Amino acid sequence: MDVFALTRKLMDIESTTGMEGAVGQALATELTQLGYNVDRIPVEGDRFDIWATHPQHLKPELALSTHMDTVPPFIPSSETPDRIYGRGSCDAKGIIVAQIAAAEKLKAEDIHVGLLFLVGEERDSQGAQTANLQPRGVKSLINGEPTENRLAVASKGTLRVELVASGKMAHSAYPELGESAIEKLLDALQSVRKLKLPTNPKAGPCTLNIGQIEGGRAPNVIPDRAVAQLLFRLVGPAEELRRQITEAVAGKGEAQFKLEIPFVELGTVPDIPTMIAAFTTDIPALTRWGTPLLIGPGSIHVAHTDGEYIEKAQLLDAIDLYARIARHLLQPSQE
Repeated sequence: MDVFALTRKLMDIESTTGMEGAVGQALATELTQLGYNVDRIPVEGDRFDIWATHPQHLKPELALSTHMDTVPPFIPSSETPDRIYGRGSCDAKGIIVAQIAAAEKLKAEDIHVGLLFLVGEERDSQGAQTANLQPRGVKSLINGEPTENRLAVASKGTLRVELVASGKMAHSAYPELGESAIEKLLDALQSVRKLKLPTNPKAGPCTLNIGQIEGGRAPNVIPDRAVAQLLFRLVGPAEELRRQITEAVAGKGEAQFKLEIPFVELGTVPDIPTMIAAFTTDIPALTRWGTPLLIGPGSIHVAHTDGEYIEKAQLLDAIDLYARIARHLLQPSQE
């Protein structure tokens, strides 16, 4: 198979989260032509996950997995001698192809793995949650995300918080007759920013991003409502942090906890460089798919940007890495 051509073919099919149907169809066709038994796991509408196995080995002990969806906007592929550019090049269509190529390499050695490709990772891991309801008995799962071909020993979690402040409208010439929700929100945010966030010796510090602020009606109206969207990158349990946030904003606003993805520690393999993934993945939603590992080609620093790319050499190296890790995990001494 032509690794670079297939990567570009998948990239040139738009698959922004919620629109993965077409790329799923194309990927299922490619896998069928390679001789795999392709099971489409319905998720929503025309969206489905893919579970591909060798027809004579329908219950493999190891799965290679990543996601089919991308963040917006769609950016068609382009190519230089050293790199492939465009949306999904490293996050994660190049990884899809590297995993297929690794499975083909292993198949030639009579080693058989399953391929699990998921929808919805970039938004809410809906595809992973669906797949978790239908586990296939694998003992280990290698999840692919751009880690520059280093094994992640841990992946930070996510706590998304909506901070809401309420006030009372009034004419701005008479502020004493109103109550500014924006000023209350600013005070609440300042209190949250002063919190001493936890640190993990392995994963480093918990971090905070104030990603969105909105509120008010007009410059000459005292605002009656203001909202901020906060995202914490977790390095451990969230219960104490939730308590501190609630306490910090008391009397100024209300903290509404919208999403939590836990911090996870991950498996490793000898003699492969390691890193800490400060981002979240589908792994916390795949608890019934075996012991997880996390590794893939490409850099998270260019993922989600207008200059996203993957180094061709790193893409090819990933094929050998996935095969090497699979051999290690499947050798008899590891059972």
